[in-house]
Amino acid sequence: MDKVRTYLNTHTNPPVFLISLAMILALVGWGVIAPKQLGDTADDVKTWISTYFGWWYLASVTFFLIFTIFLLLSPFGRVRLGKDHEQPRWGLWPWFSMLFTAGMGIGLVFYGVAEPIFHYGTFHAEGTLGVAGDEAAAARQAMRMTIFHWGLHPWAVYIVVGLSMGYFCFRYDLPLRPASAFYPLIGKRIYGWAGHIIDILAVFGTLFGLATSLGIGATQINAGLHQVFGIPEGAKWQVGIIAVITAIAVCSVMLGVDKGIRRLSVFNMYTAIALALVVFIAGPTLFILNFAVQSTGEYLQSLTITSLRAWAFSEEEGQGWLNTWTLFYWGWWIAWSPFVGMFIARVSRGRTIREFILGTLLAPVGASIAWFCIFGGSALYNIVEGGNEALSAAGTNDALFVLLQQLELAQPVVIALSLLAIMVVAIFFATSSDSGSLVVDMLTNGGDPYPIWQQRLFWAVMEGAIAAVLLVAGSMAAAGNPLSALQTASILSGLPFSVVLVFMCWGLLRQLRNEDLSTIPEASPSPPHPLSVDEPEDTQKQWAEGELQESGTG
Repeated sequence: MDKVRTYLNTHTNPPVFLISLAMILALVGWGVIAPKQLGDTADDVKTWISTYFGWWYLASVTFFLIFTIFLLLSPFGRVRLGKDHEQPRWGLWPWFSMLFTAGMGIGLVFYGVAEPIFHYGTFHAEGTLGVAGDEAAAARQAMRMTIFHWGLHPWAVYIVVGLSMGYFCFRYDLPLRPASAFYPLIGKRIYGWAGHIIDILAVFGTLFGLATSLGIGATQINAGLHQVFGIPEGAKWQVGIIAVITAIAVCSVMLGVDKGIRRLSVFNMYTAIALALVVFIAGPTLFILNFAVQSTGEYLQSLTITSLRAWAFSEEEGQGWLNTWTLFYWGWWIAWSPFVGMFIARVSRGRTIREFILGTLLAPVGASIAWFCIFGGSALYNIVEGGNEALSAAGTNDALFVLLQQLELAQPVVIALSLLAIMVVAIFFATSSDSGSLVVDMLTNGGDPYPIWQQRLFWAVMEGAIAAVLLVAGSMAAAGNPLSALQTASILSGLPFSVVLVFMCWGLLRQLRNEDLSTIPEASPSPPHPLSVDEPEDTQKQWAEGELQESGTG
């Protein structure tokens, strides 16, 4: 018993670790014993949250975007995530690859074709949402809403968390944990139960956000294997896929961040770019270019109205669509934000606030727009101009593979592209699981950025177990949607953490106002730090549990 107590006190933050573990094991046990009951309960909870708190999701996420733009344009943009003369540890391309694959990877591949097709069907139909009879207008509206869901708003949510944790950790030597962002508001109580509760909420958000991504990744891999090899689609096969890819993630865990996540992320970025280039060249290239420019303009032009549209006078149709799409996404991004925020903070040490925001706001958004216009734009072109019924009838899981079948390429090439797409999803799955296990371990060990590999291995396995349980529960629920329980988990965990994010903004702004900007040098591009973060610097300070520097106590 003494050895267990010593281990917990040495390698974990016991209250956060034990409470999180107990509640997660209870959820997994519920899913194993009564999966249908868990699935039905998840559907009811999702409906309740969407009905009564939809307005809050819309208002809060829009506020985070406004706050992020304010910091970008303000004099605070010169402040570094670290000491004034620190340099970034990675160059721009590895840095961008890691933050992009962690933040958007699986979802882009899963929804790249499916979401524009689904929205087109909705907006082209009769009803309050539609532009019936105008196929081109429906296609434009479909792409505009798709970009809205994957554009500036989600990355603004990530920035709030990443910026807050990176700033307080690397500039003031506080632990890399969400509670540290509350130091200007509650002081040393971040090391007590107030801080523990914040970190527990972050653990649940991270695990459920990860489970959602891993679940949709498994369903898409299953659909691809069905298209190529005729393997049946179903929850049993998807659970097996989760087990296999989790095993791959474990190998990456063993290699560490620099050798594991970084290499996999960079490799997968090149692979995804190769897949996109083939579709771009083999598809309607000129149309894609025109459509991308037009869609970007329409998205920016309608951003204000779209951000706060609650469909108040369209309770059935409009709010039903809002609950299924926008509110699910906003809950997913918020639930996902502790993971992505902590991870991008960890790989962004030494960058200025302005560099951080520009890198994590504009570059991934531009890449997302390009991805959707290549894949979704090609699908919409085939439907509107070519009357392609196969794409119109495609399901969410197999839409990408149906699109690849429609390209004017030889069948062996199509099969090779399908296998390439499966590999892209699988590696996104592995990097998300690996980096997610790193973040969850940091959340449960008190903010140590160099956790022992055994605990990262444990959390990687737990992530796969949660995804598998919720996937099975959703498939057995009355609604019969395998992803419904996963979506509910994201929305539910995102609700309380959205309040945490608001206070994070307050704490960050309060501390930034205490910065003496006259002593901060003008930022200039810096070369990456020569050392790998897998090995801490000899001179690196240990995390302090004392006061902030006098100039920054707020």
